[in-house]
Amino acid sequence: MDYRRFFEDAIDQLHAEKRYRVFANLERIVGKFPRALWRTADSTREITVWCSNDYLGMGQHPAVIAAMHDASSRMGSGAGGTRNISGNNHPLVELESELADLHNKEAGLVFTSGFVSNEASISTIGRLLPNCLILSDELNHASMIEGVRRSGAEKKIFRHNDVAHLEELLKAAGKERAKLIVFESVYSMDGDIAPIAAIADLAEKYNAMTYIDEVHAVGMYGNRGGGITDQEGLADRIDIIEGTLAKAFGTLGGYITGSKTVIDAVRSYAPGFIFTTALPPVIAAAATASIRHLKVSQEERRLHQRQSQLAKDVLALANLPVMESQTHIVPVHVGDPELCKMASDRLLEVHGIYIQPINYPTVPRGTERLRITPTPFHSDELVVELKEALVEVWTALGIPFAKDNLPVIETNTRVVTLAVSKAGG
Repeated sequence: MDYRRFFEDAIDQLHAEKRYRVFANLERIVGKFPRALWRTADSTREITVWCSNDYLGMGQHPAVIAAMHDASSRMGSGAGGTRNISGNNHPLVELESELADLHNKEAGLVFTSGFVSNEASISTIGRLLPNCLILSDELNHASMIEGVRRSGAEKKIFRHNDVAHLEELLKAAGKERAKLIVFESVYSMDGDIAPIAAIADLAEKYNAMTYIDEVHAVGMYGNRGGGITDQEGLADRIDIIEGTLAKAFGTLGGYITGSKTVIDAVRSYAPGFIFTTALPPVIAAAATASIRHLKVSQEERRLHQRQSQLAKDVLALANLPVMESQTHIVPVHVGDPELCKMASDRLLEVHGIYIQPINYPTVPRGTERLRITPTPFHSDELVVELKEALVEVWTALGIPFAKDNLPVIETNTRVVTLAVSKAGG
């Protein structure tokens, strides 16, 4: 049997569907974010990254870097084992306490990634609840879907952000059955926000537990950076709040927060936690420094929201098909996987701008897009440069500009005019 051929066929299929992924060899530059070095086989070039999930640039913040250096000099690089063996380091204990405080919960639990925290927590909670029914938003992240699948529990999918459909499913299940509603606060491909208060109302009405994924909101929303639940004053109405340390906090890892009992149960039963080496003390110390800074500093969030809105306005005013977004995510519609890849390649090769194409299965076929994520460090001048580059690419490749039937955003013409004038555009 030619085993190799099976794998070649699988890769050929991706090429045929125009969704084979190529990774750019990037080297971030401390002090010059969002600039990075792009390395190829025969050259090295400085480019601008416009699709980083380091939303606030905290990966280069002096306090975060200093905390990492200090921890490495005192404790070395690795954790040395799982939490059950010898990996339960002091910075990790401090981090979990900091996370619990961030979300006003009794306890926190840190995992090696956001994917693992969702998969391990949802699957464990679903297994421990007798005859559990999991109700999952249809646009939930792959890690949440995997957690639901691995739980072995019955699942029902409710239409995206459709509280009426969710109520139908809850009513049919009855108040006495164990139920877990899993959803996100910010959906990262479209930038829309869940109706958290309405979902919490339904959970109370029908006696269900709630589990929210705040990975694309922690650090960036709320008075202390606790996410949308912090911003809307709803943290106390959600049973489990999950987040990541790898986006706005600029480090690595995932976590959950909740009551001591629920956190202890996941800690004690989740294989994805028990049998994985602990997060290294250098990472935990850096994450704690980032969280502590963002709990008290509003400047990063203020600038982030300004530059995100400016980018939406400038691009929309240039007749680019900016899809409607309630948050910092700036999706620009392409609608074809091959054109999406070509646009990404041309931006990088011709303009020195890196934006990874977003194709199926991350988004539905026909909604392929470039997902732009402005940060506080993307200046007004960089926003104008991005606009000019996108207009050139759209024109060169024949990609449709904004149409009446596309959900495009309204612009703040005064803000755009001032920014373009300031940038010399």
